[in-house]
Amino acid sequence: MKNGTKSCPITAKHIKVALVGQPNVGKSMLINSISNARLHVGNFTGVTVEKSEVLFDYKDYHFTVIDLPGTYALNDYSIEEKVTTEYLYSQHYDLIINVVDSTNLEKNLQLTTELMSIGKKMVIALNMSDEADKEGIEIDNVQMSLILGVPCVKVSAATKFGIEALIKALVEEFEEESVQNKLLFSEAVEEEISLIVRSLTKHKYEDENSYRNIAINILKGEKKTYAKLHDNPVWTELQPLVIEALKHIELHHDSDDIKEAFASEYAAYNRGVVHEVLKRSKEIEKRTLTDKIDSVLINNIFGIPIFLFFMWSLFQLTFEIGSIPMEWIDGFFSWLGETVGATIANDDVRSLVVDGVIAGVGAVVLFVPNIAILFVGIALLESTGYMSRVAFLLDGFFHKFGLHGQSFIPLVTGFGCSIPAYMSARILKNDRDRLLTLFIIGFMSCGARLPVYVLFAGAFFSEGMAGNILFAIYITGAAIGLFAAKLLKLTAFKGVDEPFVMEMPKYRLPSVKLIWHTVVTKTLMYLKKAGTFIAAASILIWFFSNYPHNAELKESFDIKIENAASEEDKRVLKNSFAEEHLEQSYLGQIGKFSEPLFAPLGFDWKMSVALQTGLAAKEVVVSTLGVLYSLGSDVDEGNNSLKAMISKNVPFASAVAFIVVVMIYLPCLAASVVFTREAGGIKYFFYLLAFTSIAAYSLAFIAYNIAKFLE
Repeated sequence: MKNGTKSCPITAKHIKVALVGQPNVGKSMLINSISNARLHVGNFTGVTVEKSEVLFDYKDYHFTVIDLPGTYALNDYSIEEKVTTEYLYSQHYDLIINVVDSTNLEKNLQLTTELMSIGKKMVIALNMSDEADKEGIEIDNVQMSLILGVPCVKVSAATKFGIEALIKALVEEFEEESVQNKLLFSEAVEEEISLIVRSLTKHKYEDENSYRNIAINILKGEKKTYAKLHDNPVWTELQPLVIEALKHIELHHDSDDIKEAFASEYAAYNRGVVHEVLKRSKEIEKRTLTDKIDSVLINNIFGIPIFLFFMWSLFQLTFEIGSIPMEWIDGFFSWLGETVGATIANDDVRSLVVDGVIAGVGAVVLFVPNIAILFVGIALLESTGYMSRVAFLLDGFFHKFGLHGQSFIPLVTGFGCSIPAYMSARILKNDRDRLLTLFIIGFMSCGARLPVYVLFAGAFFSEGMAGNILFAIYITGAAIGLFAAKLLKLTAFKGVDEPFVMEMPKYRLPSVKLIWHTVVTKTLMYLKKAGTFIAAASILIWFFSNYPHNAELKESFDIKIENAASEEDKRVLKNSFAEEHLEQSYLGQIGKFSEPLFAPLGFDWKMSVALQTGLAAKEVVVSTLGVLYSLGSDVDEGNNSLKAMISKNVPFASAVAFIVVVMIYLPCLAASVVFTREAGGIKYFFYLLAFTSIAAYSLAFIAYNIAKFLE
């Protein structure tokens, strides 16, 4: 670096830099250390309010540095703030040097995150690093760079430490093709940003700024962005989107001030950054209420047991309270099916409407109470700020398996139902972490698999032992999921872990309006996404299991049923007809065709058919087995006759393999559709199909042979 102030011609190697920071962070001293120019230090009236320029050369690069007035935030409350904000949004420059006081990181990051939302290339100078060392403050600048996506360099203007590294970072960032910062907001804000981005993309709106930064700025009410969009035809469609977005964000923050809402978003993000990168070797004397609560709730010893208790309580409430309206809903759809069926004369049409459409839609609506209660509980835990802390607590353990700490939330939700679990994976802002979590959710046994487990556990074990077997099945599935995550991390999702910040909001009382909005929105989303597709799937399954018709078979059974001596004999004959009819159907033919494929697992064609109907909904596996063993479709997992038939006709080793397949293979069609939507395309469905099929078959084959050896 050459000494002295030099002439700086406008060339391809010219770099224009805006020097920005809060008051009293040592901006002027830092620029003096870089260029050896003499500038006044401090924020005296009439000095830093004026625009000061410093020119210097470094190798074959020519720098112009604009020392902007110190500002706490980008607004126009004071003359200094107005000068800085207008320059950053309106003038041309290549880079921002954001000077940060290392001894007061969280407060300084308030401005940093606002600067990131502008969308310009930036380098963060962690100034006063020598003073931070004396105060026992250690900042991991490498980790901070990865989290923010912005180069962070430790410097000291007083000792000139790190100045050369800072200049090199400026040159390297200047040579980068695009801005790659990782400023992320809460799910509510990110959802609205994505809607605006989608609208801008659809209209091919042209601007030098990225669509994401345009969306952020328009939501924040940045005047220049607003004015530019207002005069463009795209505003006709965009305006109602923005109005709804602002209402949603204000509701989420229980505030009617959008600036306050974004300040809260930035503050939560900043706390997360500080938790990840800052360590203190000296004890802080003054502890806030948040610190005191955190000392218990995210304690290394008590934190996880407390969280497990909360989640156990939530699931108990979900299934205990949810079972009450489930009975009403089930009764309603049974009544509706009977009522509508009585008005339809044609057998095929009646079967389609009652057994296909009404039963299919009812299967979706049946789980609405459980899902709504689950969403209420999770919304409560999230809105109080607790869930973010649990993710922070578990982050270290989950990283060993390639997962992020926040993955725990959708994974735990997966024990209830995969559909809301896939939807809740949106809290993971990093695409790779989110996709990896989506692929693993299916290993958490949802409530729909429970009837199958109960049936087989009851068929082969005593009542006292069956509960332990169920617990073992659930734990085994979760463990397999973690190892599957590690395998995927080493193959399909391989690469260096890319950390990103977890928001650490302050504890606050939950907002009833926010929880209501969240639950209603997500429940309607569940009905919209799952209901339409499960109805179509039910019709498909109905068709494959009812056709082709065998008139001779039906006629012969009708005669036998008519001549039966008792009602019990009629019931047995009807069940036998259902079994033979299903065996001759397209579904039965598929089952027999695939029987050789499943022979190494010890499955007969009946077990193959049951697995295939389980693709529509896992609960159907039990009723399918009931039909195939001539017991009727009304049997459930508690039916002793079905348990006896399973125990008699299915070898123990085959039963073990069957449970392993049910535990791992593709989730139900409704969940698969939601997975495909959340993952981002149909190709991911086929990836999931291949991955779960190979895993299920391989592990079932191993389990079958081990069980056979131990028999």
